[in-house]
Order: sequence, then C-alpha cells, then structure tokens
Amino acid sequence: MAQHAELSRSQAATLIANGNVTVNGGREKASYRPVIGDVIGVEFPEPVARELAGESIPLTVVYEDEFLLVIDKPAGMVVHPAPGNWSGTLVNALIGRGSELPASADSDRPGIVHRLDKETSGLLIVAKTDRAHRILGSALAARRVHRRYAVMIWGHLAEDTLSVDRPVARDPRDRKRMAIVSTGRQAKTDFVRLARFESGDLLRAHLHTGRTHQIRVHLASVGHPVVGDDTYGGGGGRRIAGLPPRRHFLHAAWLVFAHPITGAPMDIRSPLPEDLRRSLSAFAEGSGLAEVEDPLAALGFYD
Repeated sequence: MAQHAELSRSQAATLIANGNVTVNGGREKASYRPVIGDVIGVEFPEPVARELAGESIPLTVVYEDEFLLVIDKPAGMVVHPAPGNWSGTLVNALIGRGSELPASADSDRPGIVHRLDKETSGLLIVAKTDRAHRILGSALAARRVHRRYAVMIWGHLAEDTLSVDRPVARDPRDRKRMAIVSTGRQAKTDFVRLARFESGDLLRAHLHTGRTHQIRVHLASVGHPVVGDDTYGGGGGRRIAGLPPRRHFLHAAWLVFAHPITGAPMDIRSPLPEDLRRSLSAFAEGSGLAEVEDPLAALGFYD
C-alpha cells in the first residue's frame, strides 16, 4: 500500500489502524499478506486545515518589489510547513515579516514558486500576487526560469561536461528517498566541470526539470554523489570536506528569468555562503581560491 499510494510505511499503517483501508470490502490487520485477486480500497480522510503562523525569523532578501521577492535561503531551513516541520519554515518567516502572499495559491505554500531541499542553500523566488504566481509557475514549467547550482562531488567526471536524462520517482524500497525509476517523471540535468581537485570536482548544474532531489539523485546515479549528502552516499569524509554535520555542498547560486509583470530581464546571483567557502578552501588547498572575493566568478561559473 505504501508503494502504490506513495506513502511512508507509518502513514499506511496509520490509515489501516484507523479503519480507512479495506481488503475485499472487509477489514484486515496491517500484517495481512495480500494475494493475487485481492481488492484493496483506501479512503483518505480530509486533511485537517492548519492556520499558518508568522514567526520572527531573519531572512536575506536579495530582491523585492510589489510583485515578487527573491530570498537567499540558508541551509537548514525548510521551505514550507509539512508533517514534522510545522514551524520555523520559510513560509512562517515570510508571514512573520508581513509579506503579501497570494491567497489563491496552495494554502500551505503561499507564493512559493519552486523549492530547495532543507540543506541546500541559495536563491528562491516567491510571488506576492496571484498573477505573478501564475506567470512564474508557467515560466518554470516552460523552462524559461534558468537555475544554476554550484555543487561539489566526490571523484572526477570522465569529461568536462555531462548530461543526465533519467526519470526520477520515490524509491520503491525507501519512501523517504528518491531514485532513478523507469516509470518516474522525466528529469534532465546538465553539468559543467569548473575545477578539478584531488578529492573531487566543482560543477555547475543546470536544471531542465525540477524533480525532488534531482541533482543529488542524478549525481549519485553516475557514481559521484554530492559531498556531504548523507542520503545518497556522499556523507563520508566530512573532515576532508570541511563541512559541518548534515550539510551538503549544493548551492543555488544563479537565477535568470523575465520579470512576470514588466518582462524585464532578472539576473540574480548569490555567492557561496561561508560554510561552503571553507569547504572549497579545504578541497582547493594551496590554490589561492580562499583569498578570492568571489570564487564562483573566478572559476567562470557565470560565463
């Protein structure tokens, strides 16, 4: 049931325990082993509406007007409330600062145009009006919002460029992870090597699609997981990487898109945060990168 309904095992067990699941019209325990021909019915209860609370959480706003704002999200912050994270999110912070957010958008994700993983830092667009939200959502779907990420991987690519076009979906063996699954949604990422160090490569990643954990899953699938990524095999060697616990080297550093109302070209950049600069210095020891004001610019990230 967890596999076919895209639920965690605990969520499936809760539904069964609460009587929301039938087998051939009757009730069975969670330990029941289905046989061929069984018809399993699942009734999902109506979600309980939650009122989002504003919280006084500092945010780094790199651009704002009456239609949208762009946030430089720190690592460790969840974007929107969800089970296990009903507070301390970016949405709570936006409400707390009094930001105008579109009322017609998803009630738990007002104004959120796209997301970043909890431990991924960098640029994220938030719409402030219904019209801006619709236009930005359409532009994202049509791949007119260009997102570039700085990412450090373990090991070395065989070539300076790599394109990974593999479908991504929930891992059927672990619902908390994503995986390359033949029946998953199409996902494509282009990578360009900016620098090669003894233990790994610094890459620029270009998202063509925006699947959950896409960059991390694609890199793990080719044997070069993101440095510091505990979920997909890159969590070892933190002493070499100079990274704190639960932090991976992935930063949304560059956004290019047309303003949803004026059409003006938007080119917004975010330098590496301090923790990733320290990690880059650890990888590039003796190269002089630690003294450069903007290592990404020096390495041609924005070319």
